[in-house]
Amino acid sequence: MAKAENRFSSNWGLILSVLGIAVGTGNIWRFPRIAAQNAGESGAGAFLFAWFVFLLVWSIPLIIAEYALGRKGRMGVIGTITKFAGEKFAWMGGFIAFVATAIMFYYSVVAGWCVYYFTQMVTNPLPVDTASAQAVWDGFQSGGGPVLFHALAMGMGALVVLKGISSIEKANKILIPALFVIVIISVVRALTLDGAFDGIRFLFTPDWSTLKSPKIWLEALTQNAWDTGAGWGLILTYGAYMQAKHGVVKNSFITGFGNNLVSLLAAMMIFGTVFAILGSSMNQGEILEIMKNSGPAATGLTFIWMPQLFATMQFGGILAMLFFLGLSFAAFSSLIAMIELTSRVLLDLGLSRRSAVISVATVGFALGIPSAINLTFFENQDFVWGVALMISGSFVAFSVIRYGVSAFRSDAVDVEGDWKAGKGWELLIKWVVPVEAVVLLVWWLWISATVYAPDTWFDPFSPFSVMTNLVQWGIIMGAFYFLNDWMNRRHRLVLAEAD
Repeated sequence: MAKAENRFSSNWGLILSVLGIAVGTGNIWRFPRIAAQNAGESGAGAFLFAWFVFLLVWSIPLIIAEYALGRKGRMGVIGTITKFAGEKFAWMGGFIAFVATAIMFYYSVVAGWCVYYFTQMVTNPLPVDTASAQAVWDGFQSGGGPVLFHALAMGMGALVVLKGISSIEKANKILIPALFVIVIISVVRALTLDGAFDGIRFLFTPDWSTLKSPKIWLEALTQNAWDTGAGWGLILTYGAYMQAKHGVVKNSFITGFGNNLVSLLAAMMIFGTVFAILGSSMNQGEILEIMKNSGPAATGLTFIWMPQLFATMQFGGILAMLFFLGLSFAAFSSLIAMIELTSRVLLDLGLSRRSAVISVATVGFALGIPSAINLTFFENQDFVWGVALMISGSFVAFSVIRYGVSAFRSDAVDVEGDWKAGKGWELLIKWVVPVEAVVLLVWWLWISATVYAPDTWFDPFSPFSVMTNLVQWGIIMGAFYFLNDWMNRRHRLVLAEAD
């Protein structure tokens, strides 16, 4: 268990560290593109409305559950799920932990991309057209750069986690305030550009007719689940180190709204910049096509278009450096949490922190290499384990339901001095979140079978097929189910030795 002295030193340090989980590349890299893809003719405001709804009915209920599970359980994901759901469900905790770990393998690659582009913005002139911007990307991908920067990101993350929660807290006290400052500076600069408010207006103008499409709601849920980190097990892991007096409900709202604020600021900066620079030569439809075009591994807008747009504006070089520095900070703060999650699981199974962190970093680097050298493999892993987050979220909710939702709220959520979760939270975690998870999971598999891979849905080697999901999930669930009793014995032994 997490020792009493091994806690976040303050609630501020806890909030910044959890914001480090929530605020990642999903906010800056993914969110503006998804908003553009789900905009109506007059704007993206209706999508923002649906996205905000799911902050309240998916993300915040799960964040409350994770904070409370961590604070009450004082163990990693597997130990905590076992404690609340029962020993026969340890495999569920194993699956949650593996999903976040599998994401870590390729997320470290993305963090490396961000660091590389920051160095490019510092050391080289900005690309002035699409061909030169594409050449930068292609040159990087064709050599050993992705593997080298993946190793750098994983190594830096491991160094922070190696020294424990105090080191993680200190890192996030620097990374997250700096990230907020960078984002705000970038937004202010974007808003000074002629035509920027056309982009801002489009971002916030609702086309309510789009809400008739189930796709909008499902995309909004997917995005909110991805960019808040709800249901990943990461917040649960940090919750094990929070002080008993720190309430979970208030912190959950701060985490959720703080995360969404960064997403909106990033979207304002990117929509404002793109509309301002391209508005004089393109119509709205052409601009949106550029924003929607994800490029290889969803890189188009961020790594191909943004550098050349910065090249056309005054002080664009400085803004480009700040943009990719902020993106690097966002990626790195989330990567630290992923390394800590897996390391914490190994700590609970009896390893020392040094052995656990070195093992995670070594295996994480090795298993991330395929994503670093092959973008098709990268996209497959992003697809498989990104969708699996819906299963992870449902397993978190199941653990609370299995314990008893009312009893859990009384025993682990509501504390003196904090906001009360109330009966509304009980309703959401018991009924709404599981239904959302099932609907979204079925929808993604349906889309895979009918849109992404209609002719190869049965082929486990097709990167976006139904079968590639089912086979990979099945292997991992089966492995942890097989290890269920062994994990329980290890936990009991480690707890006995600690006593």
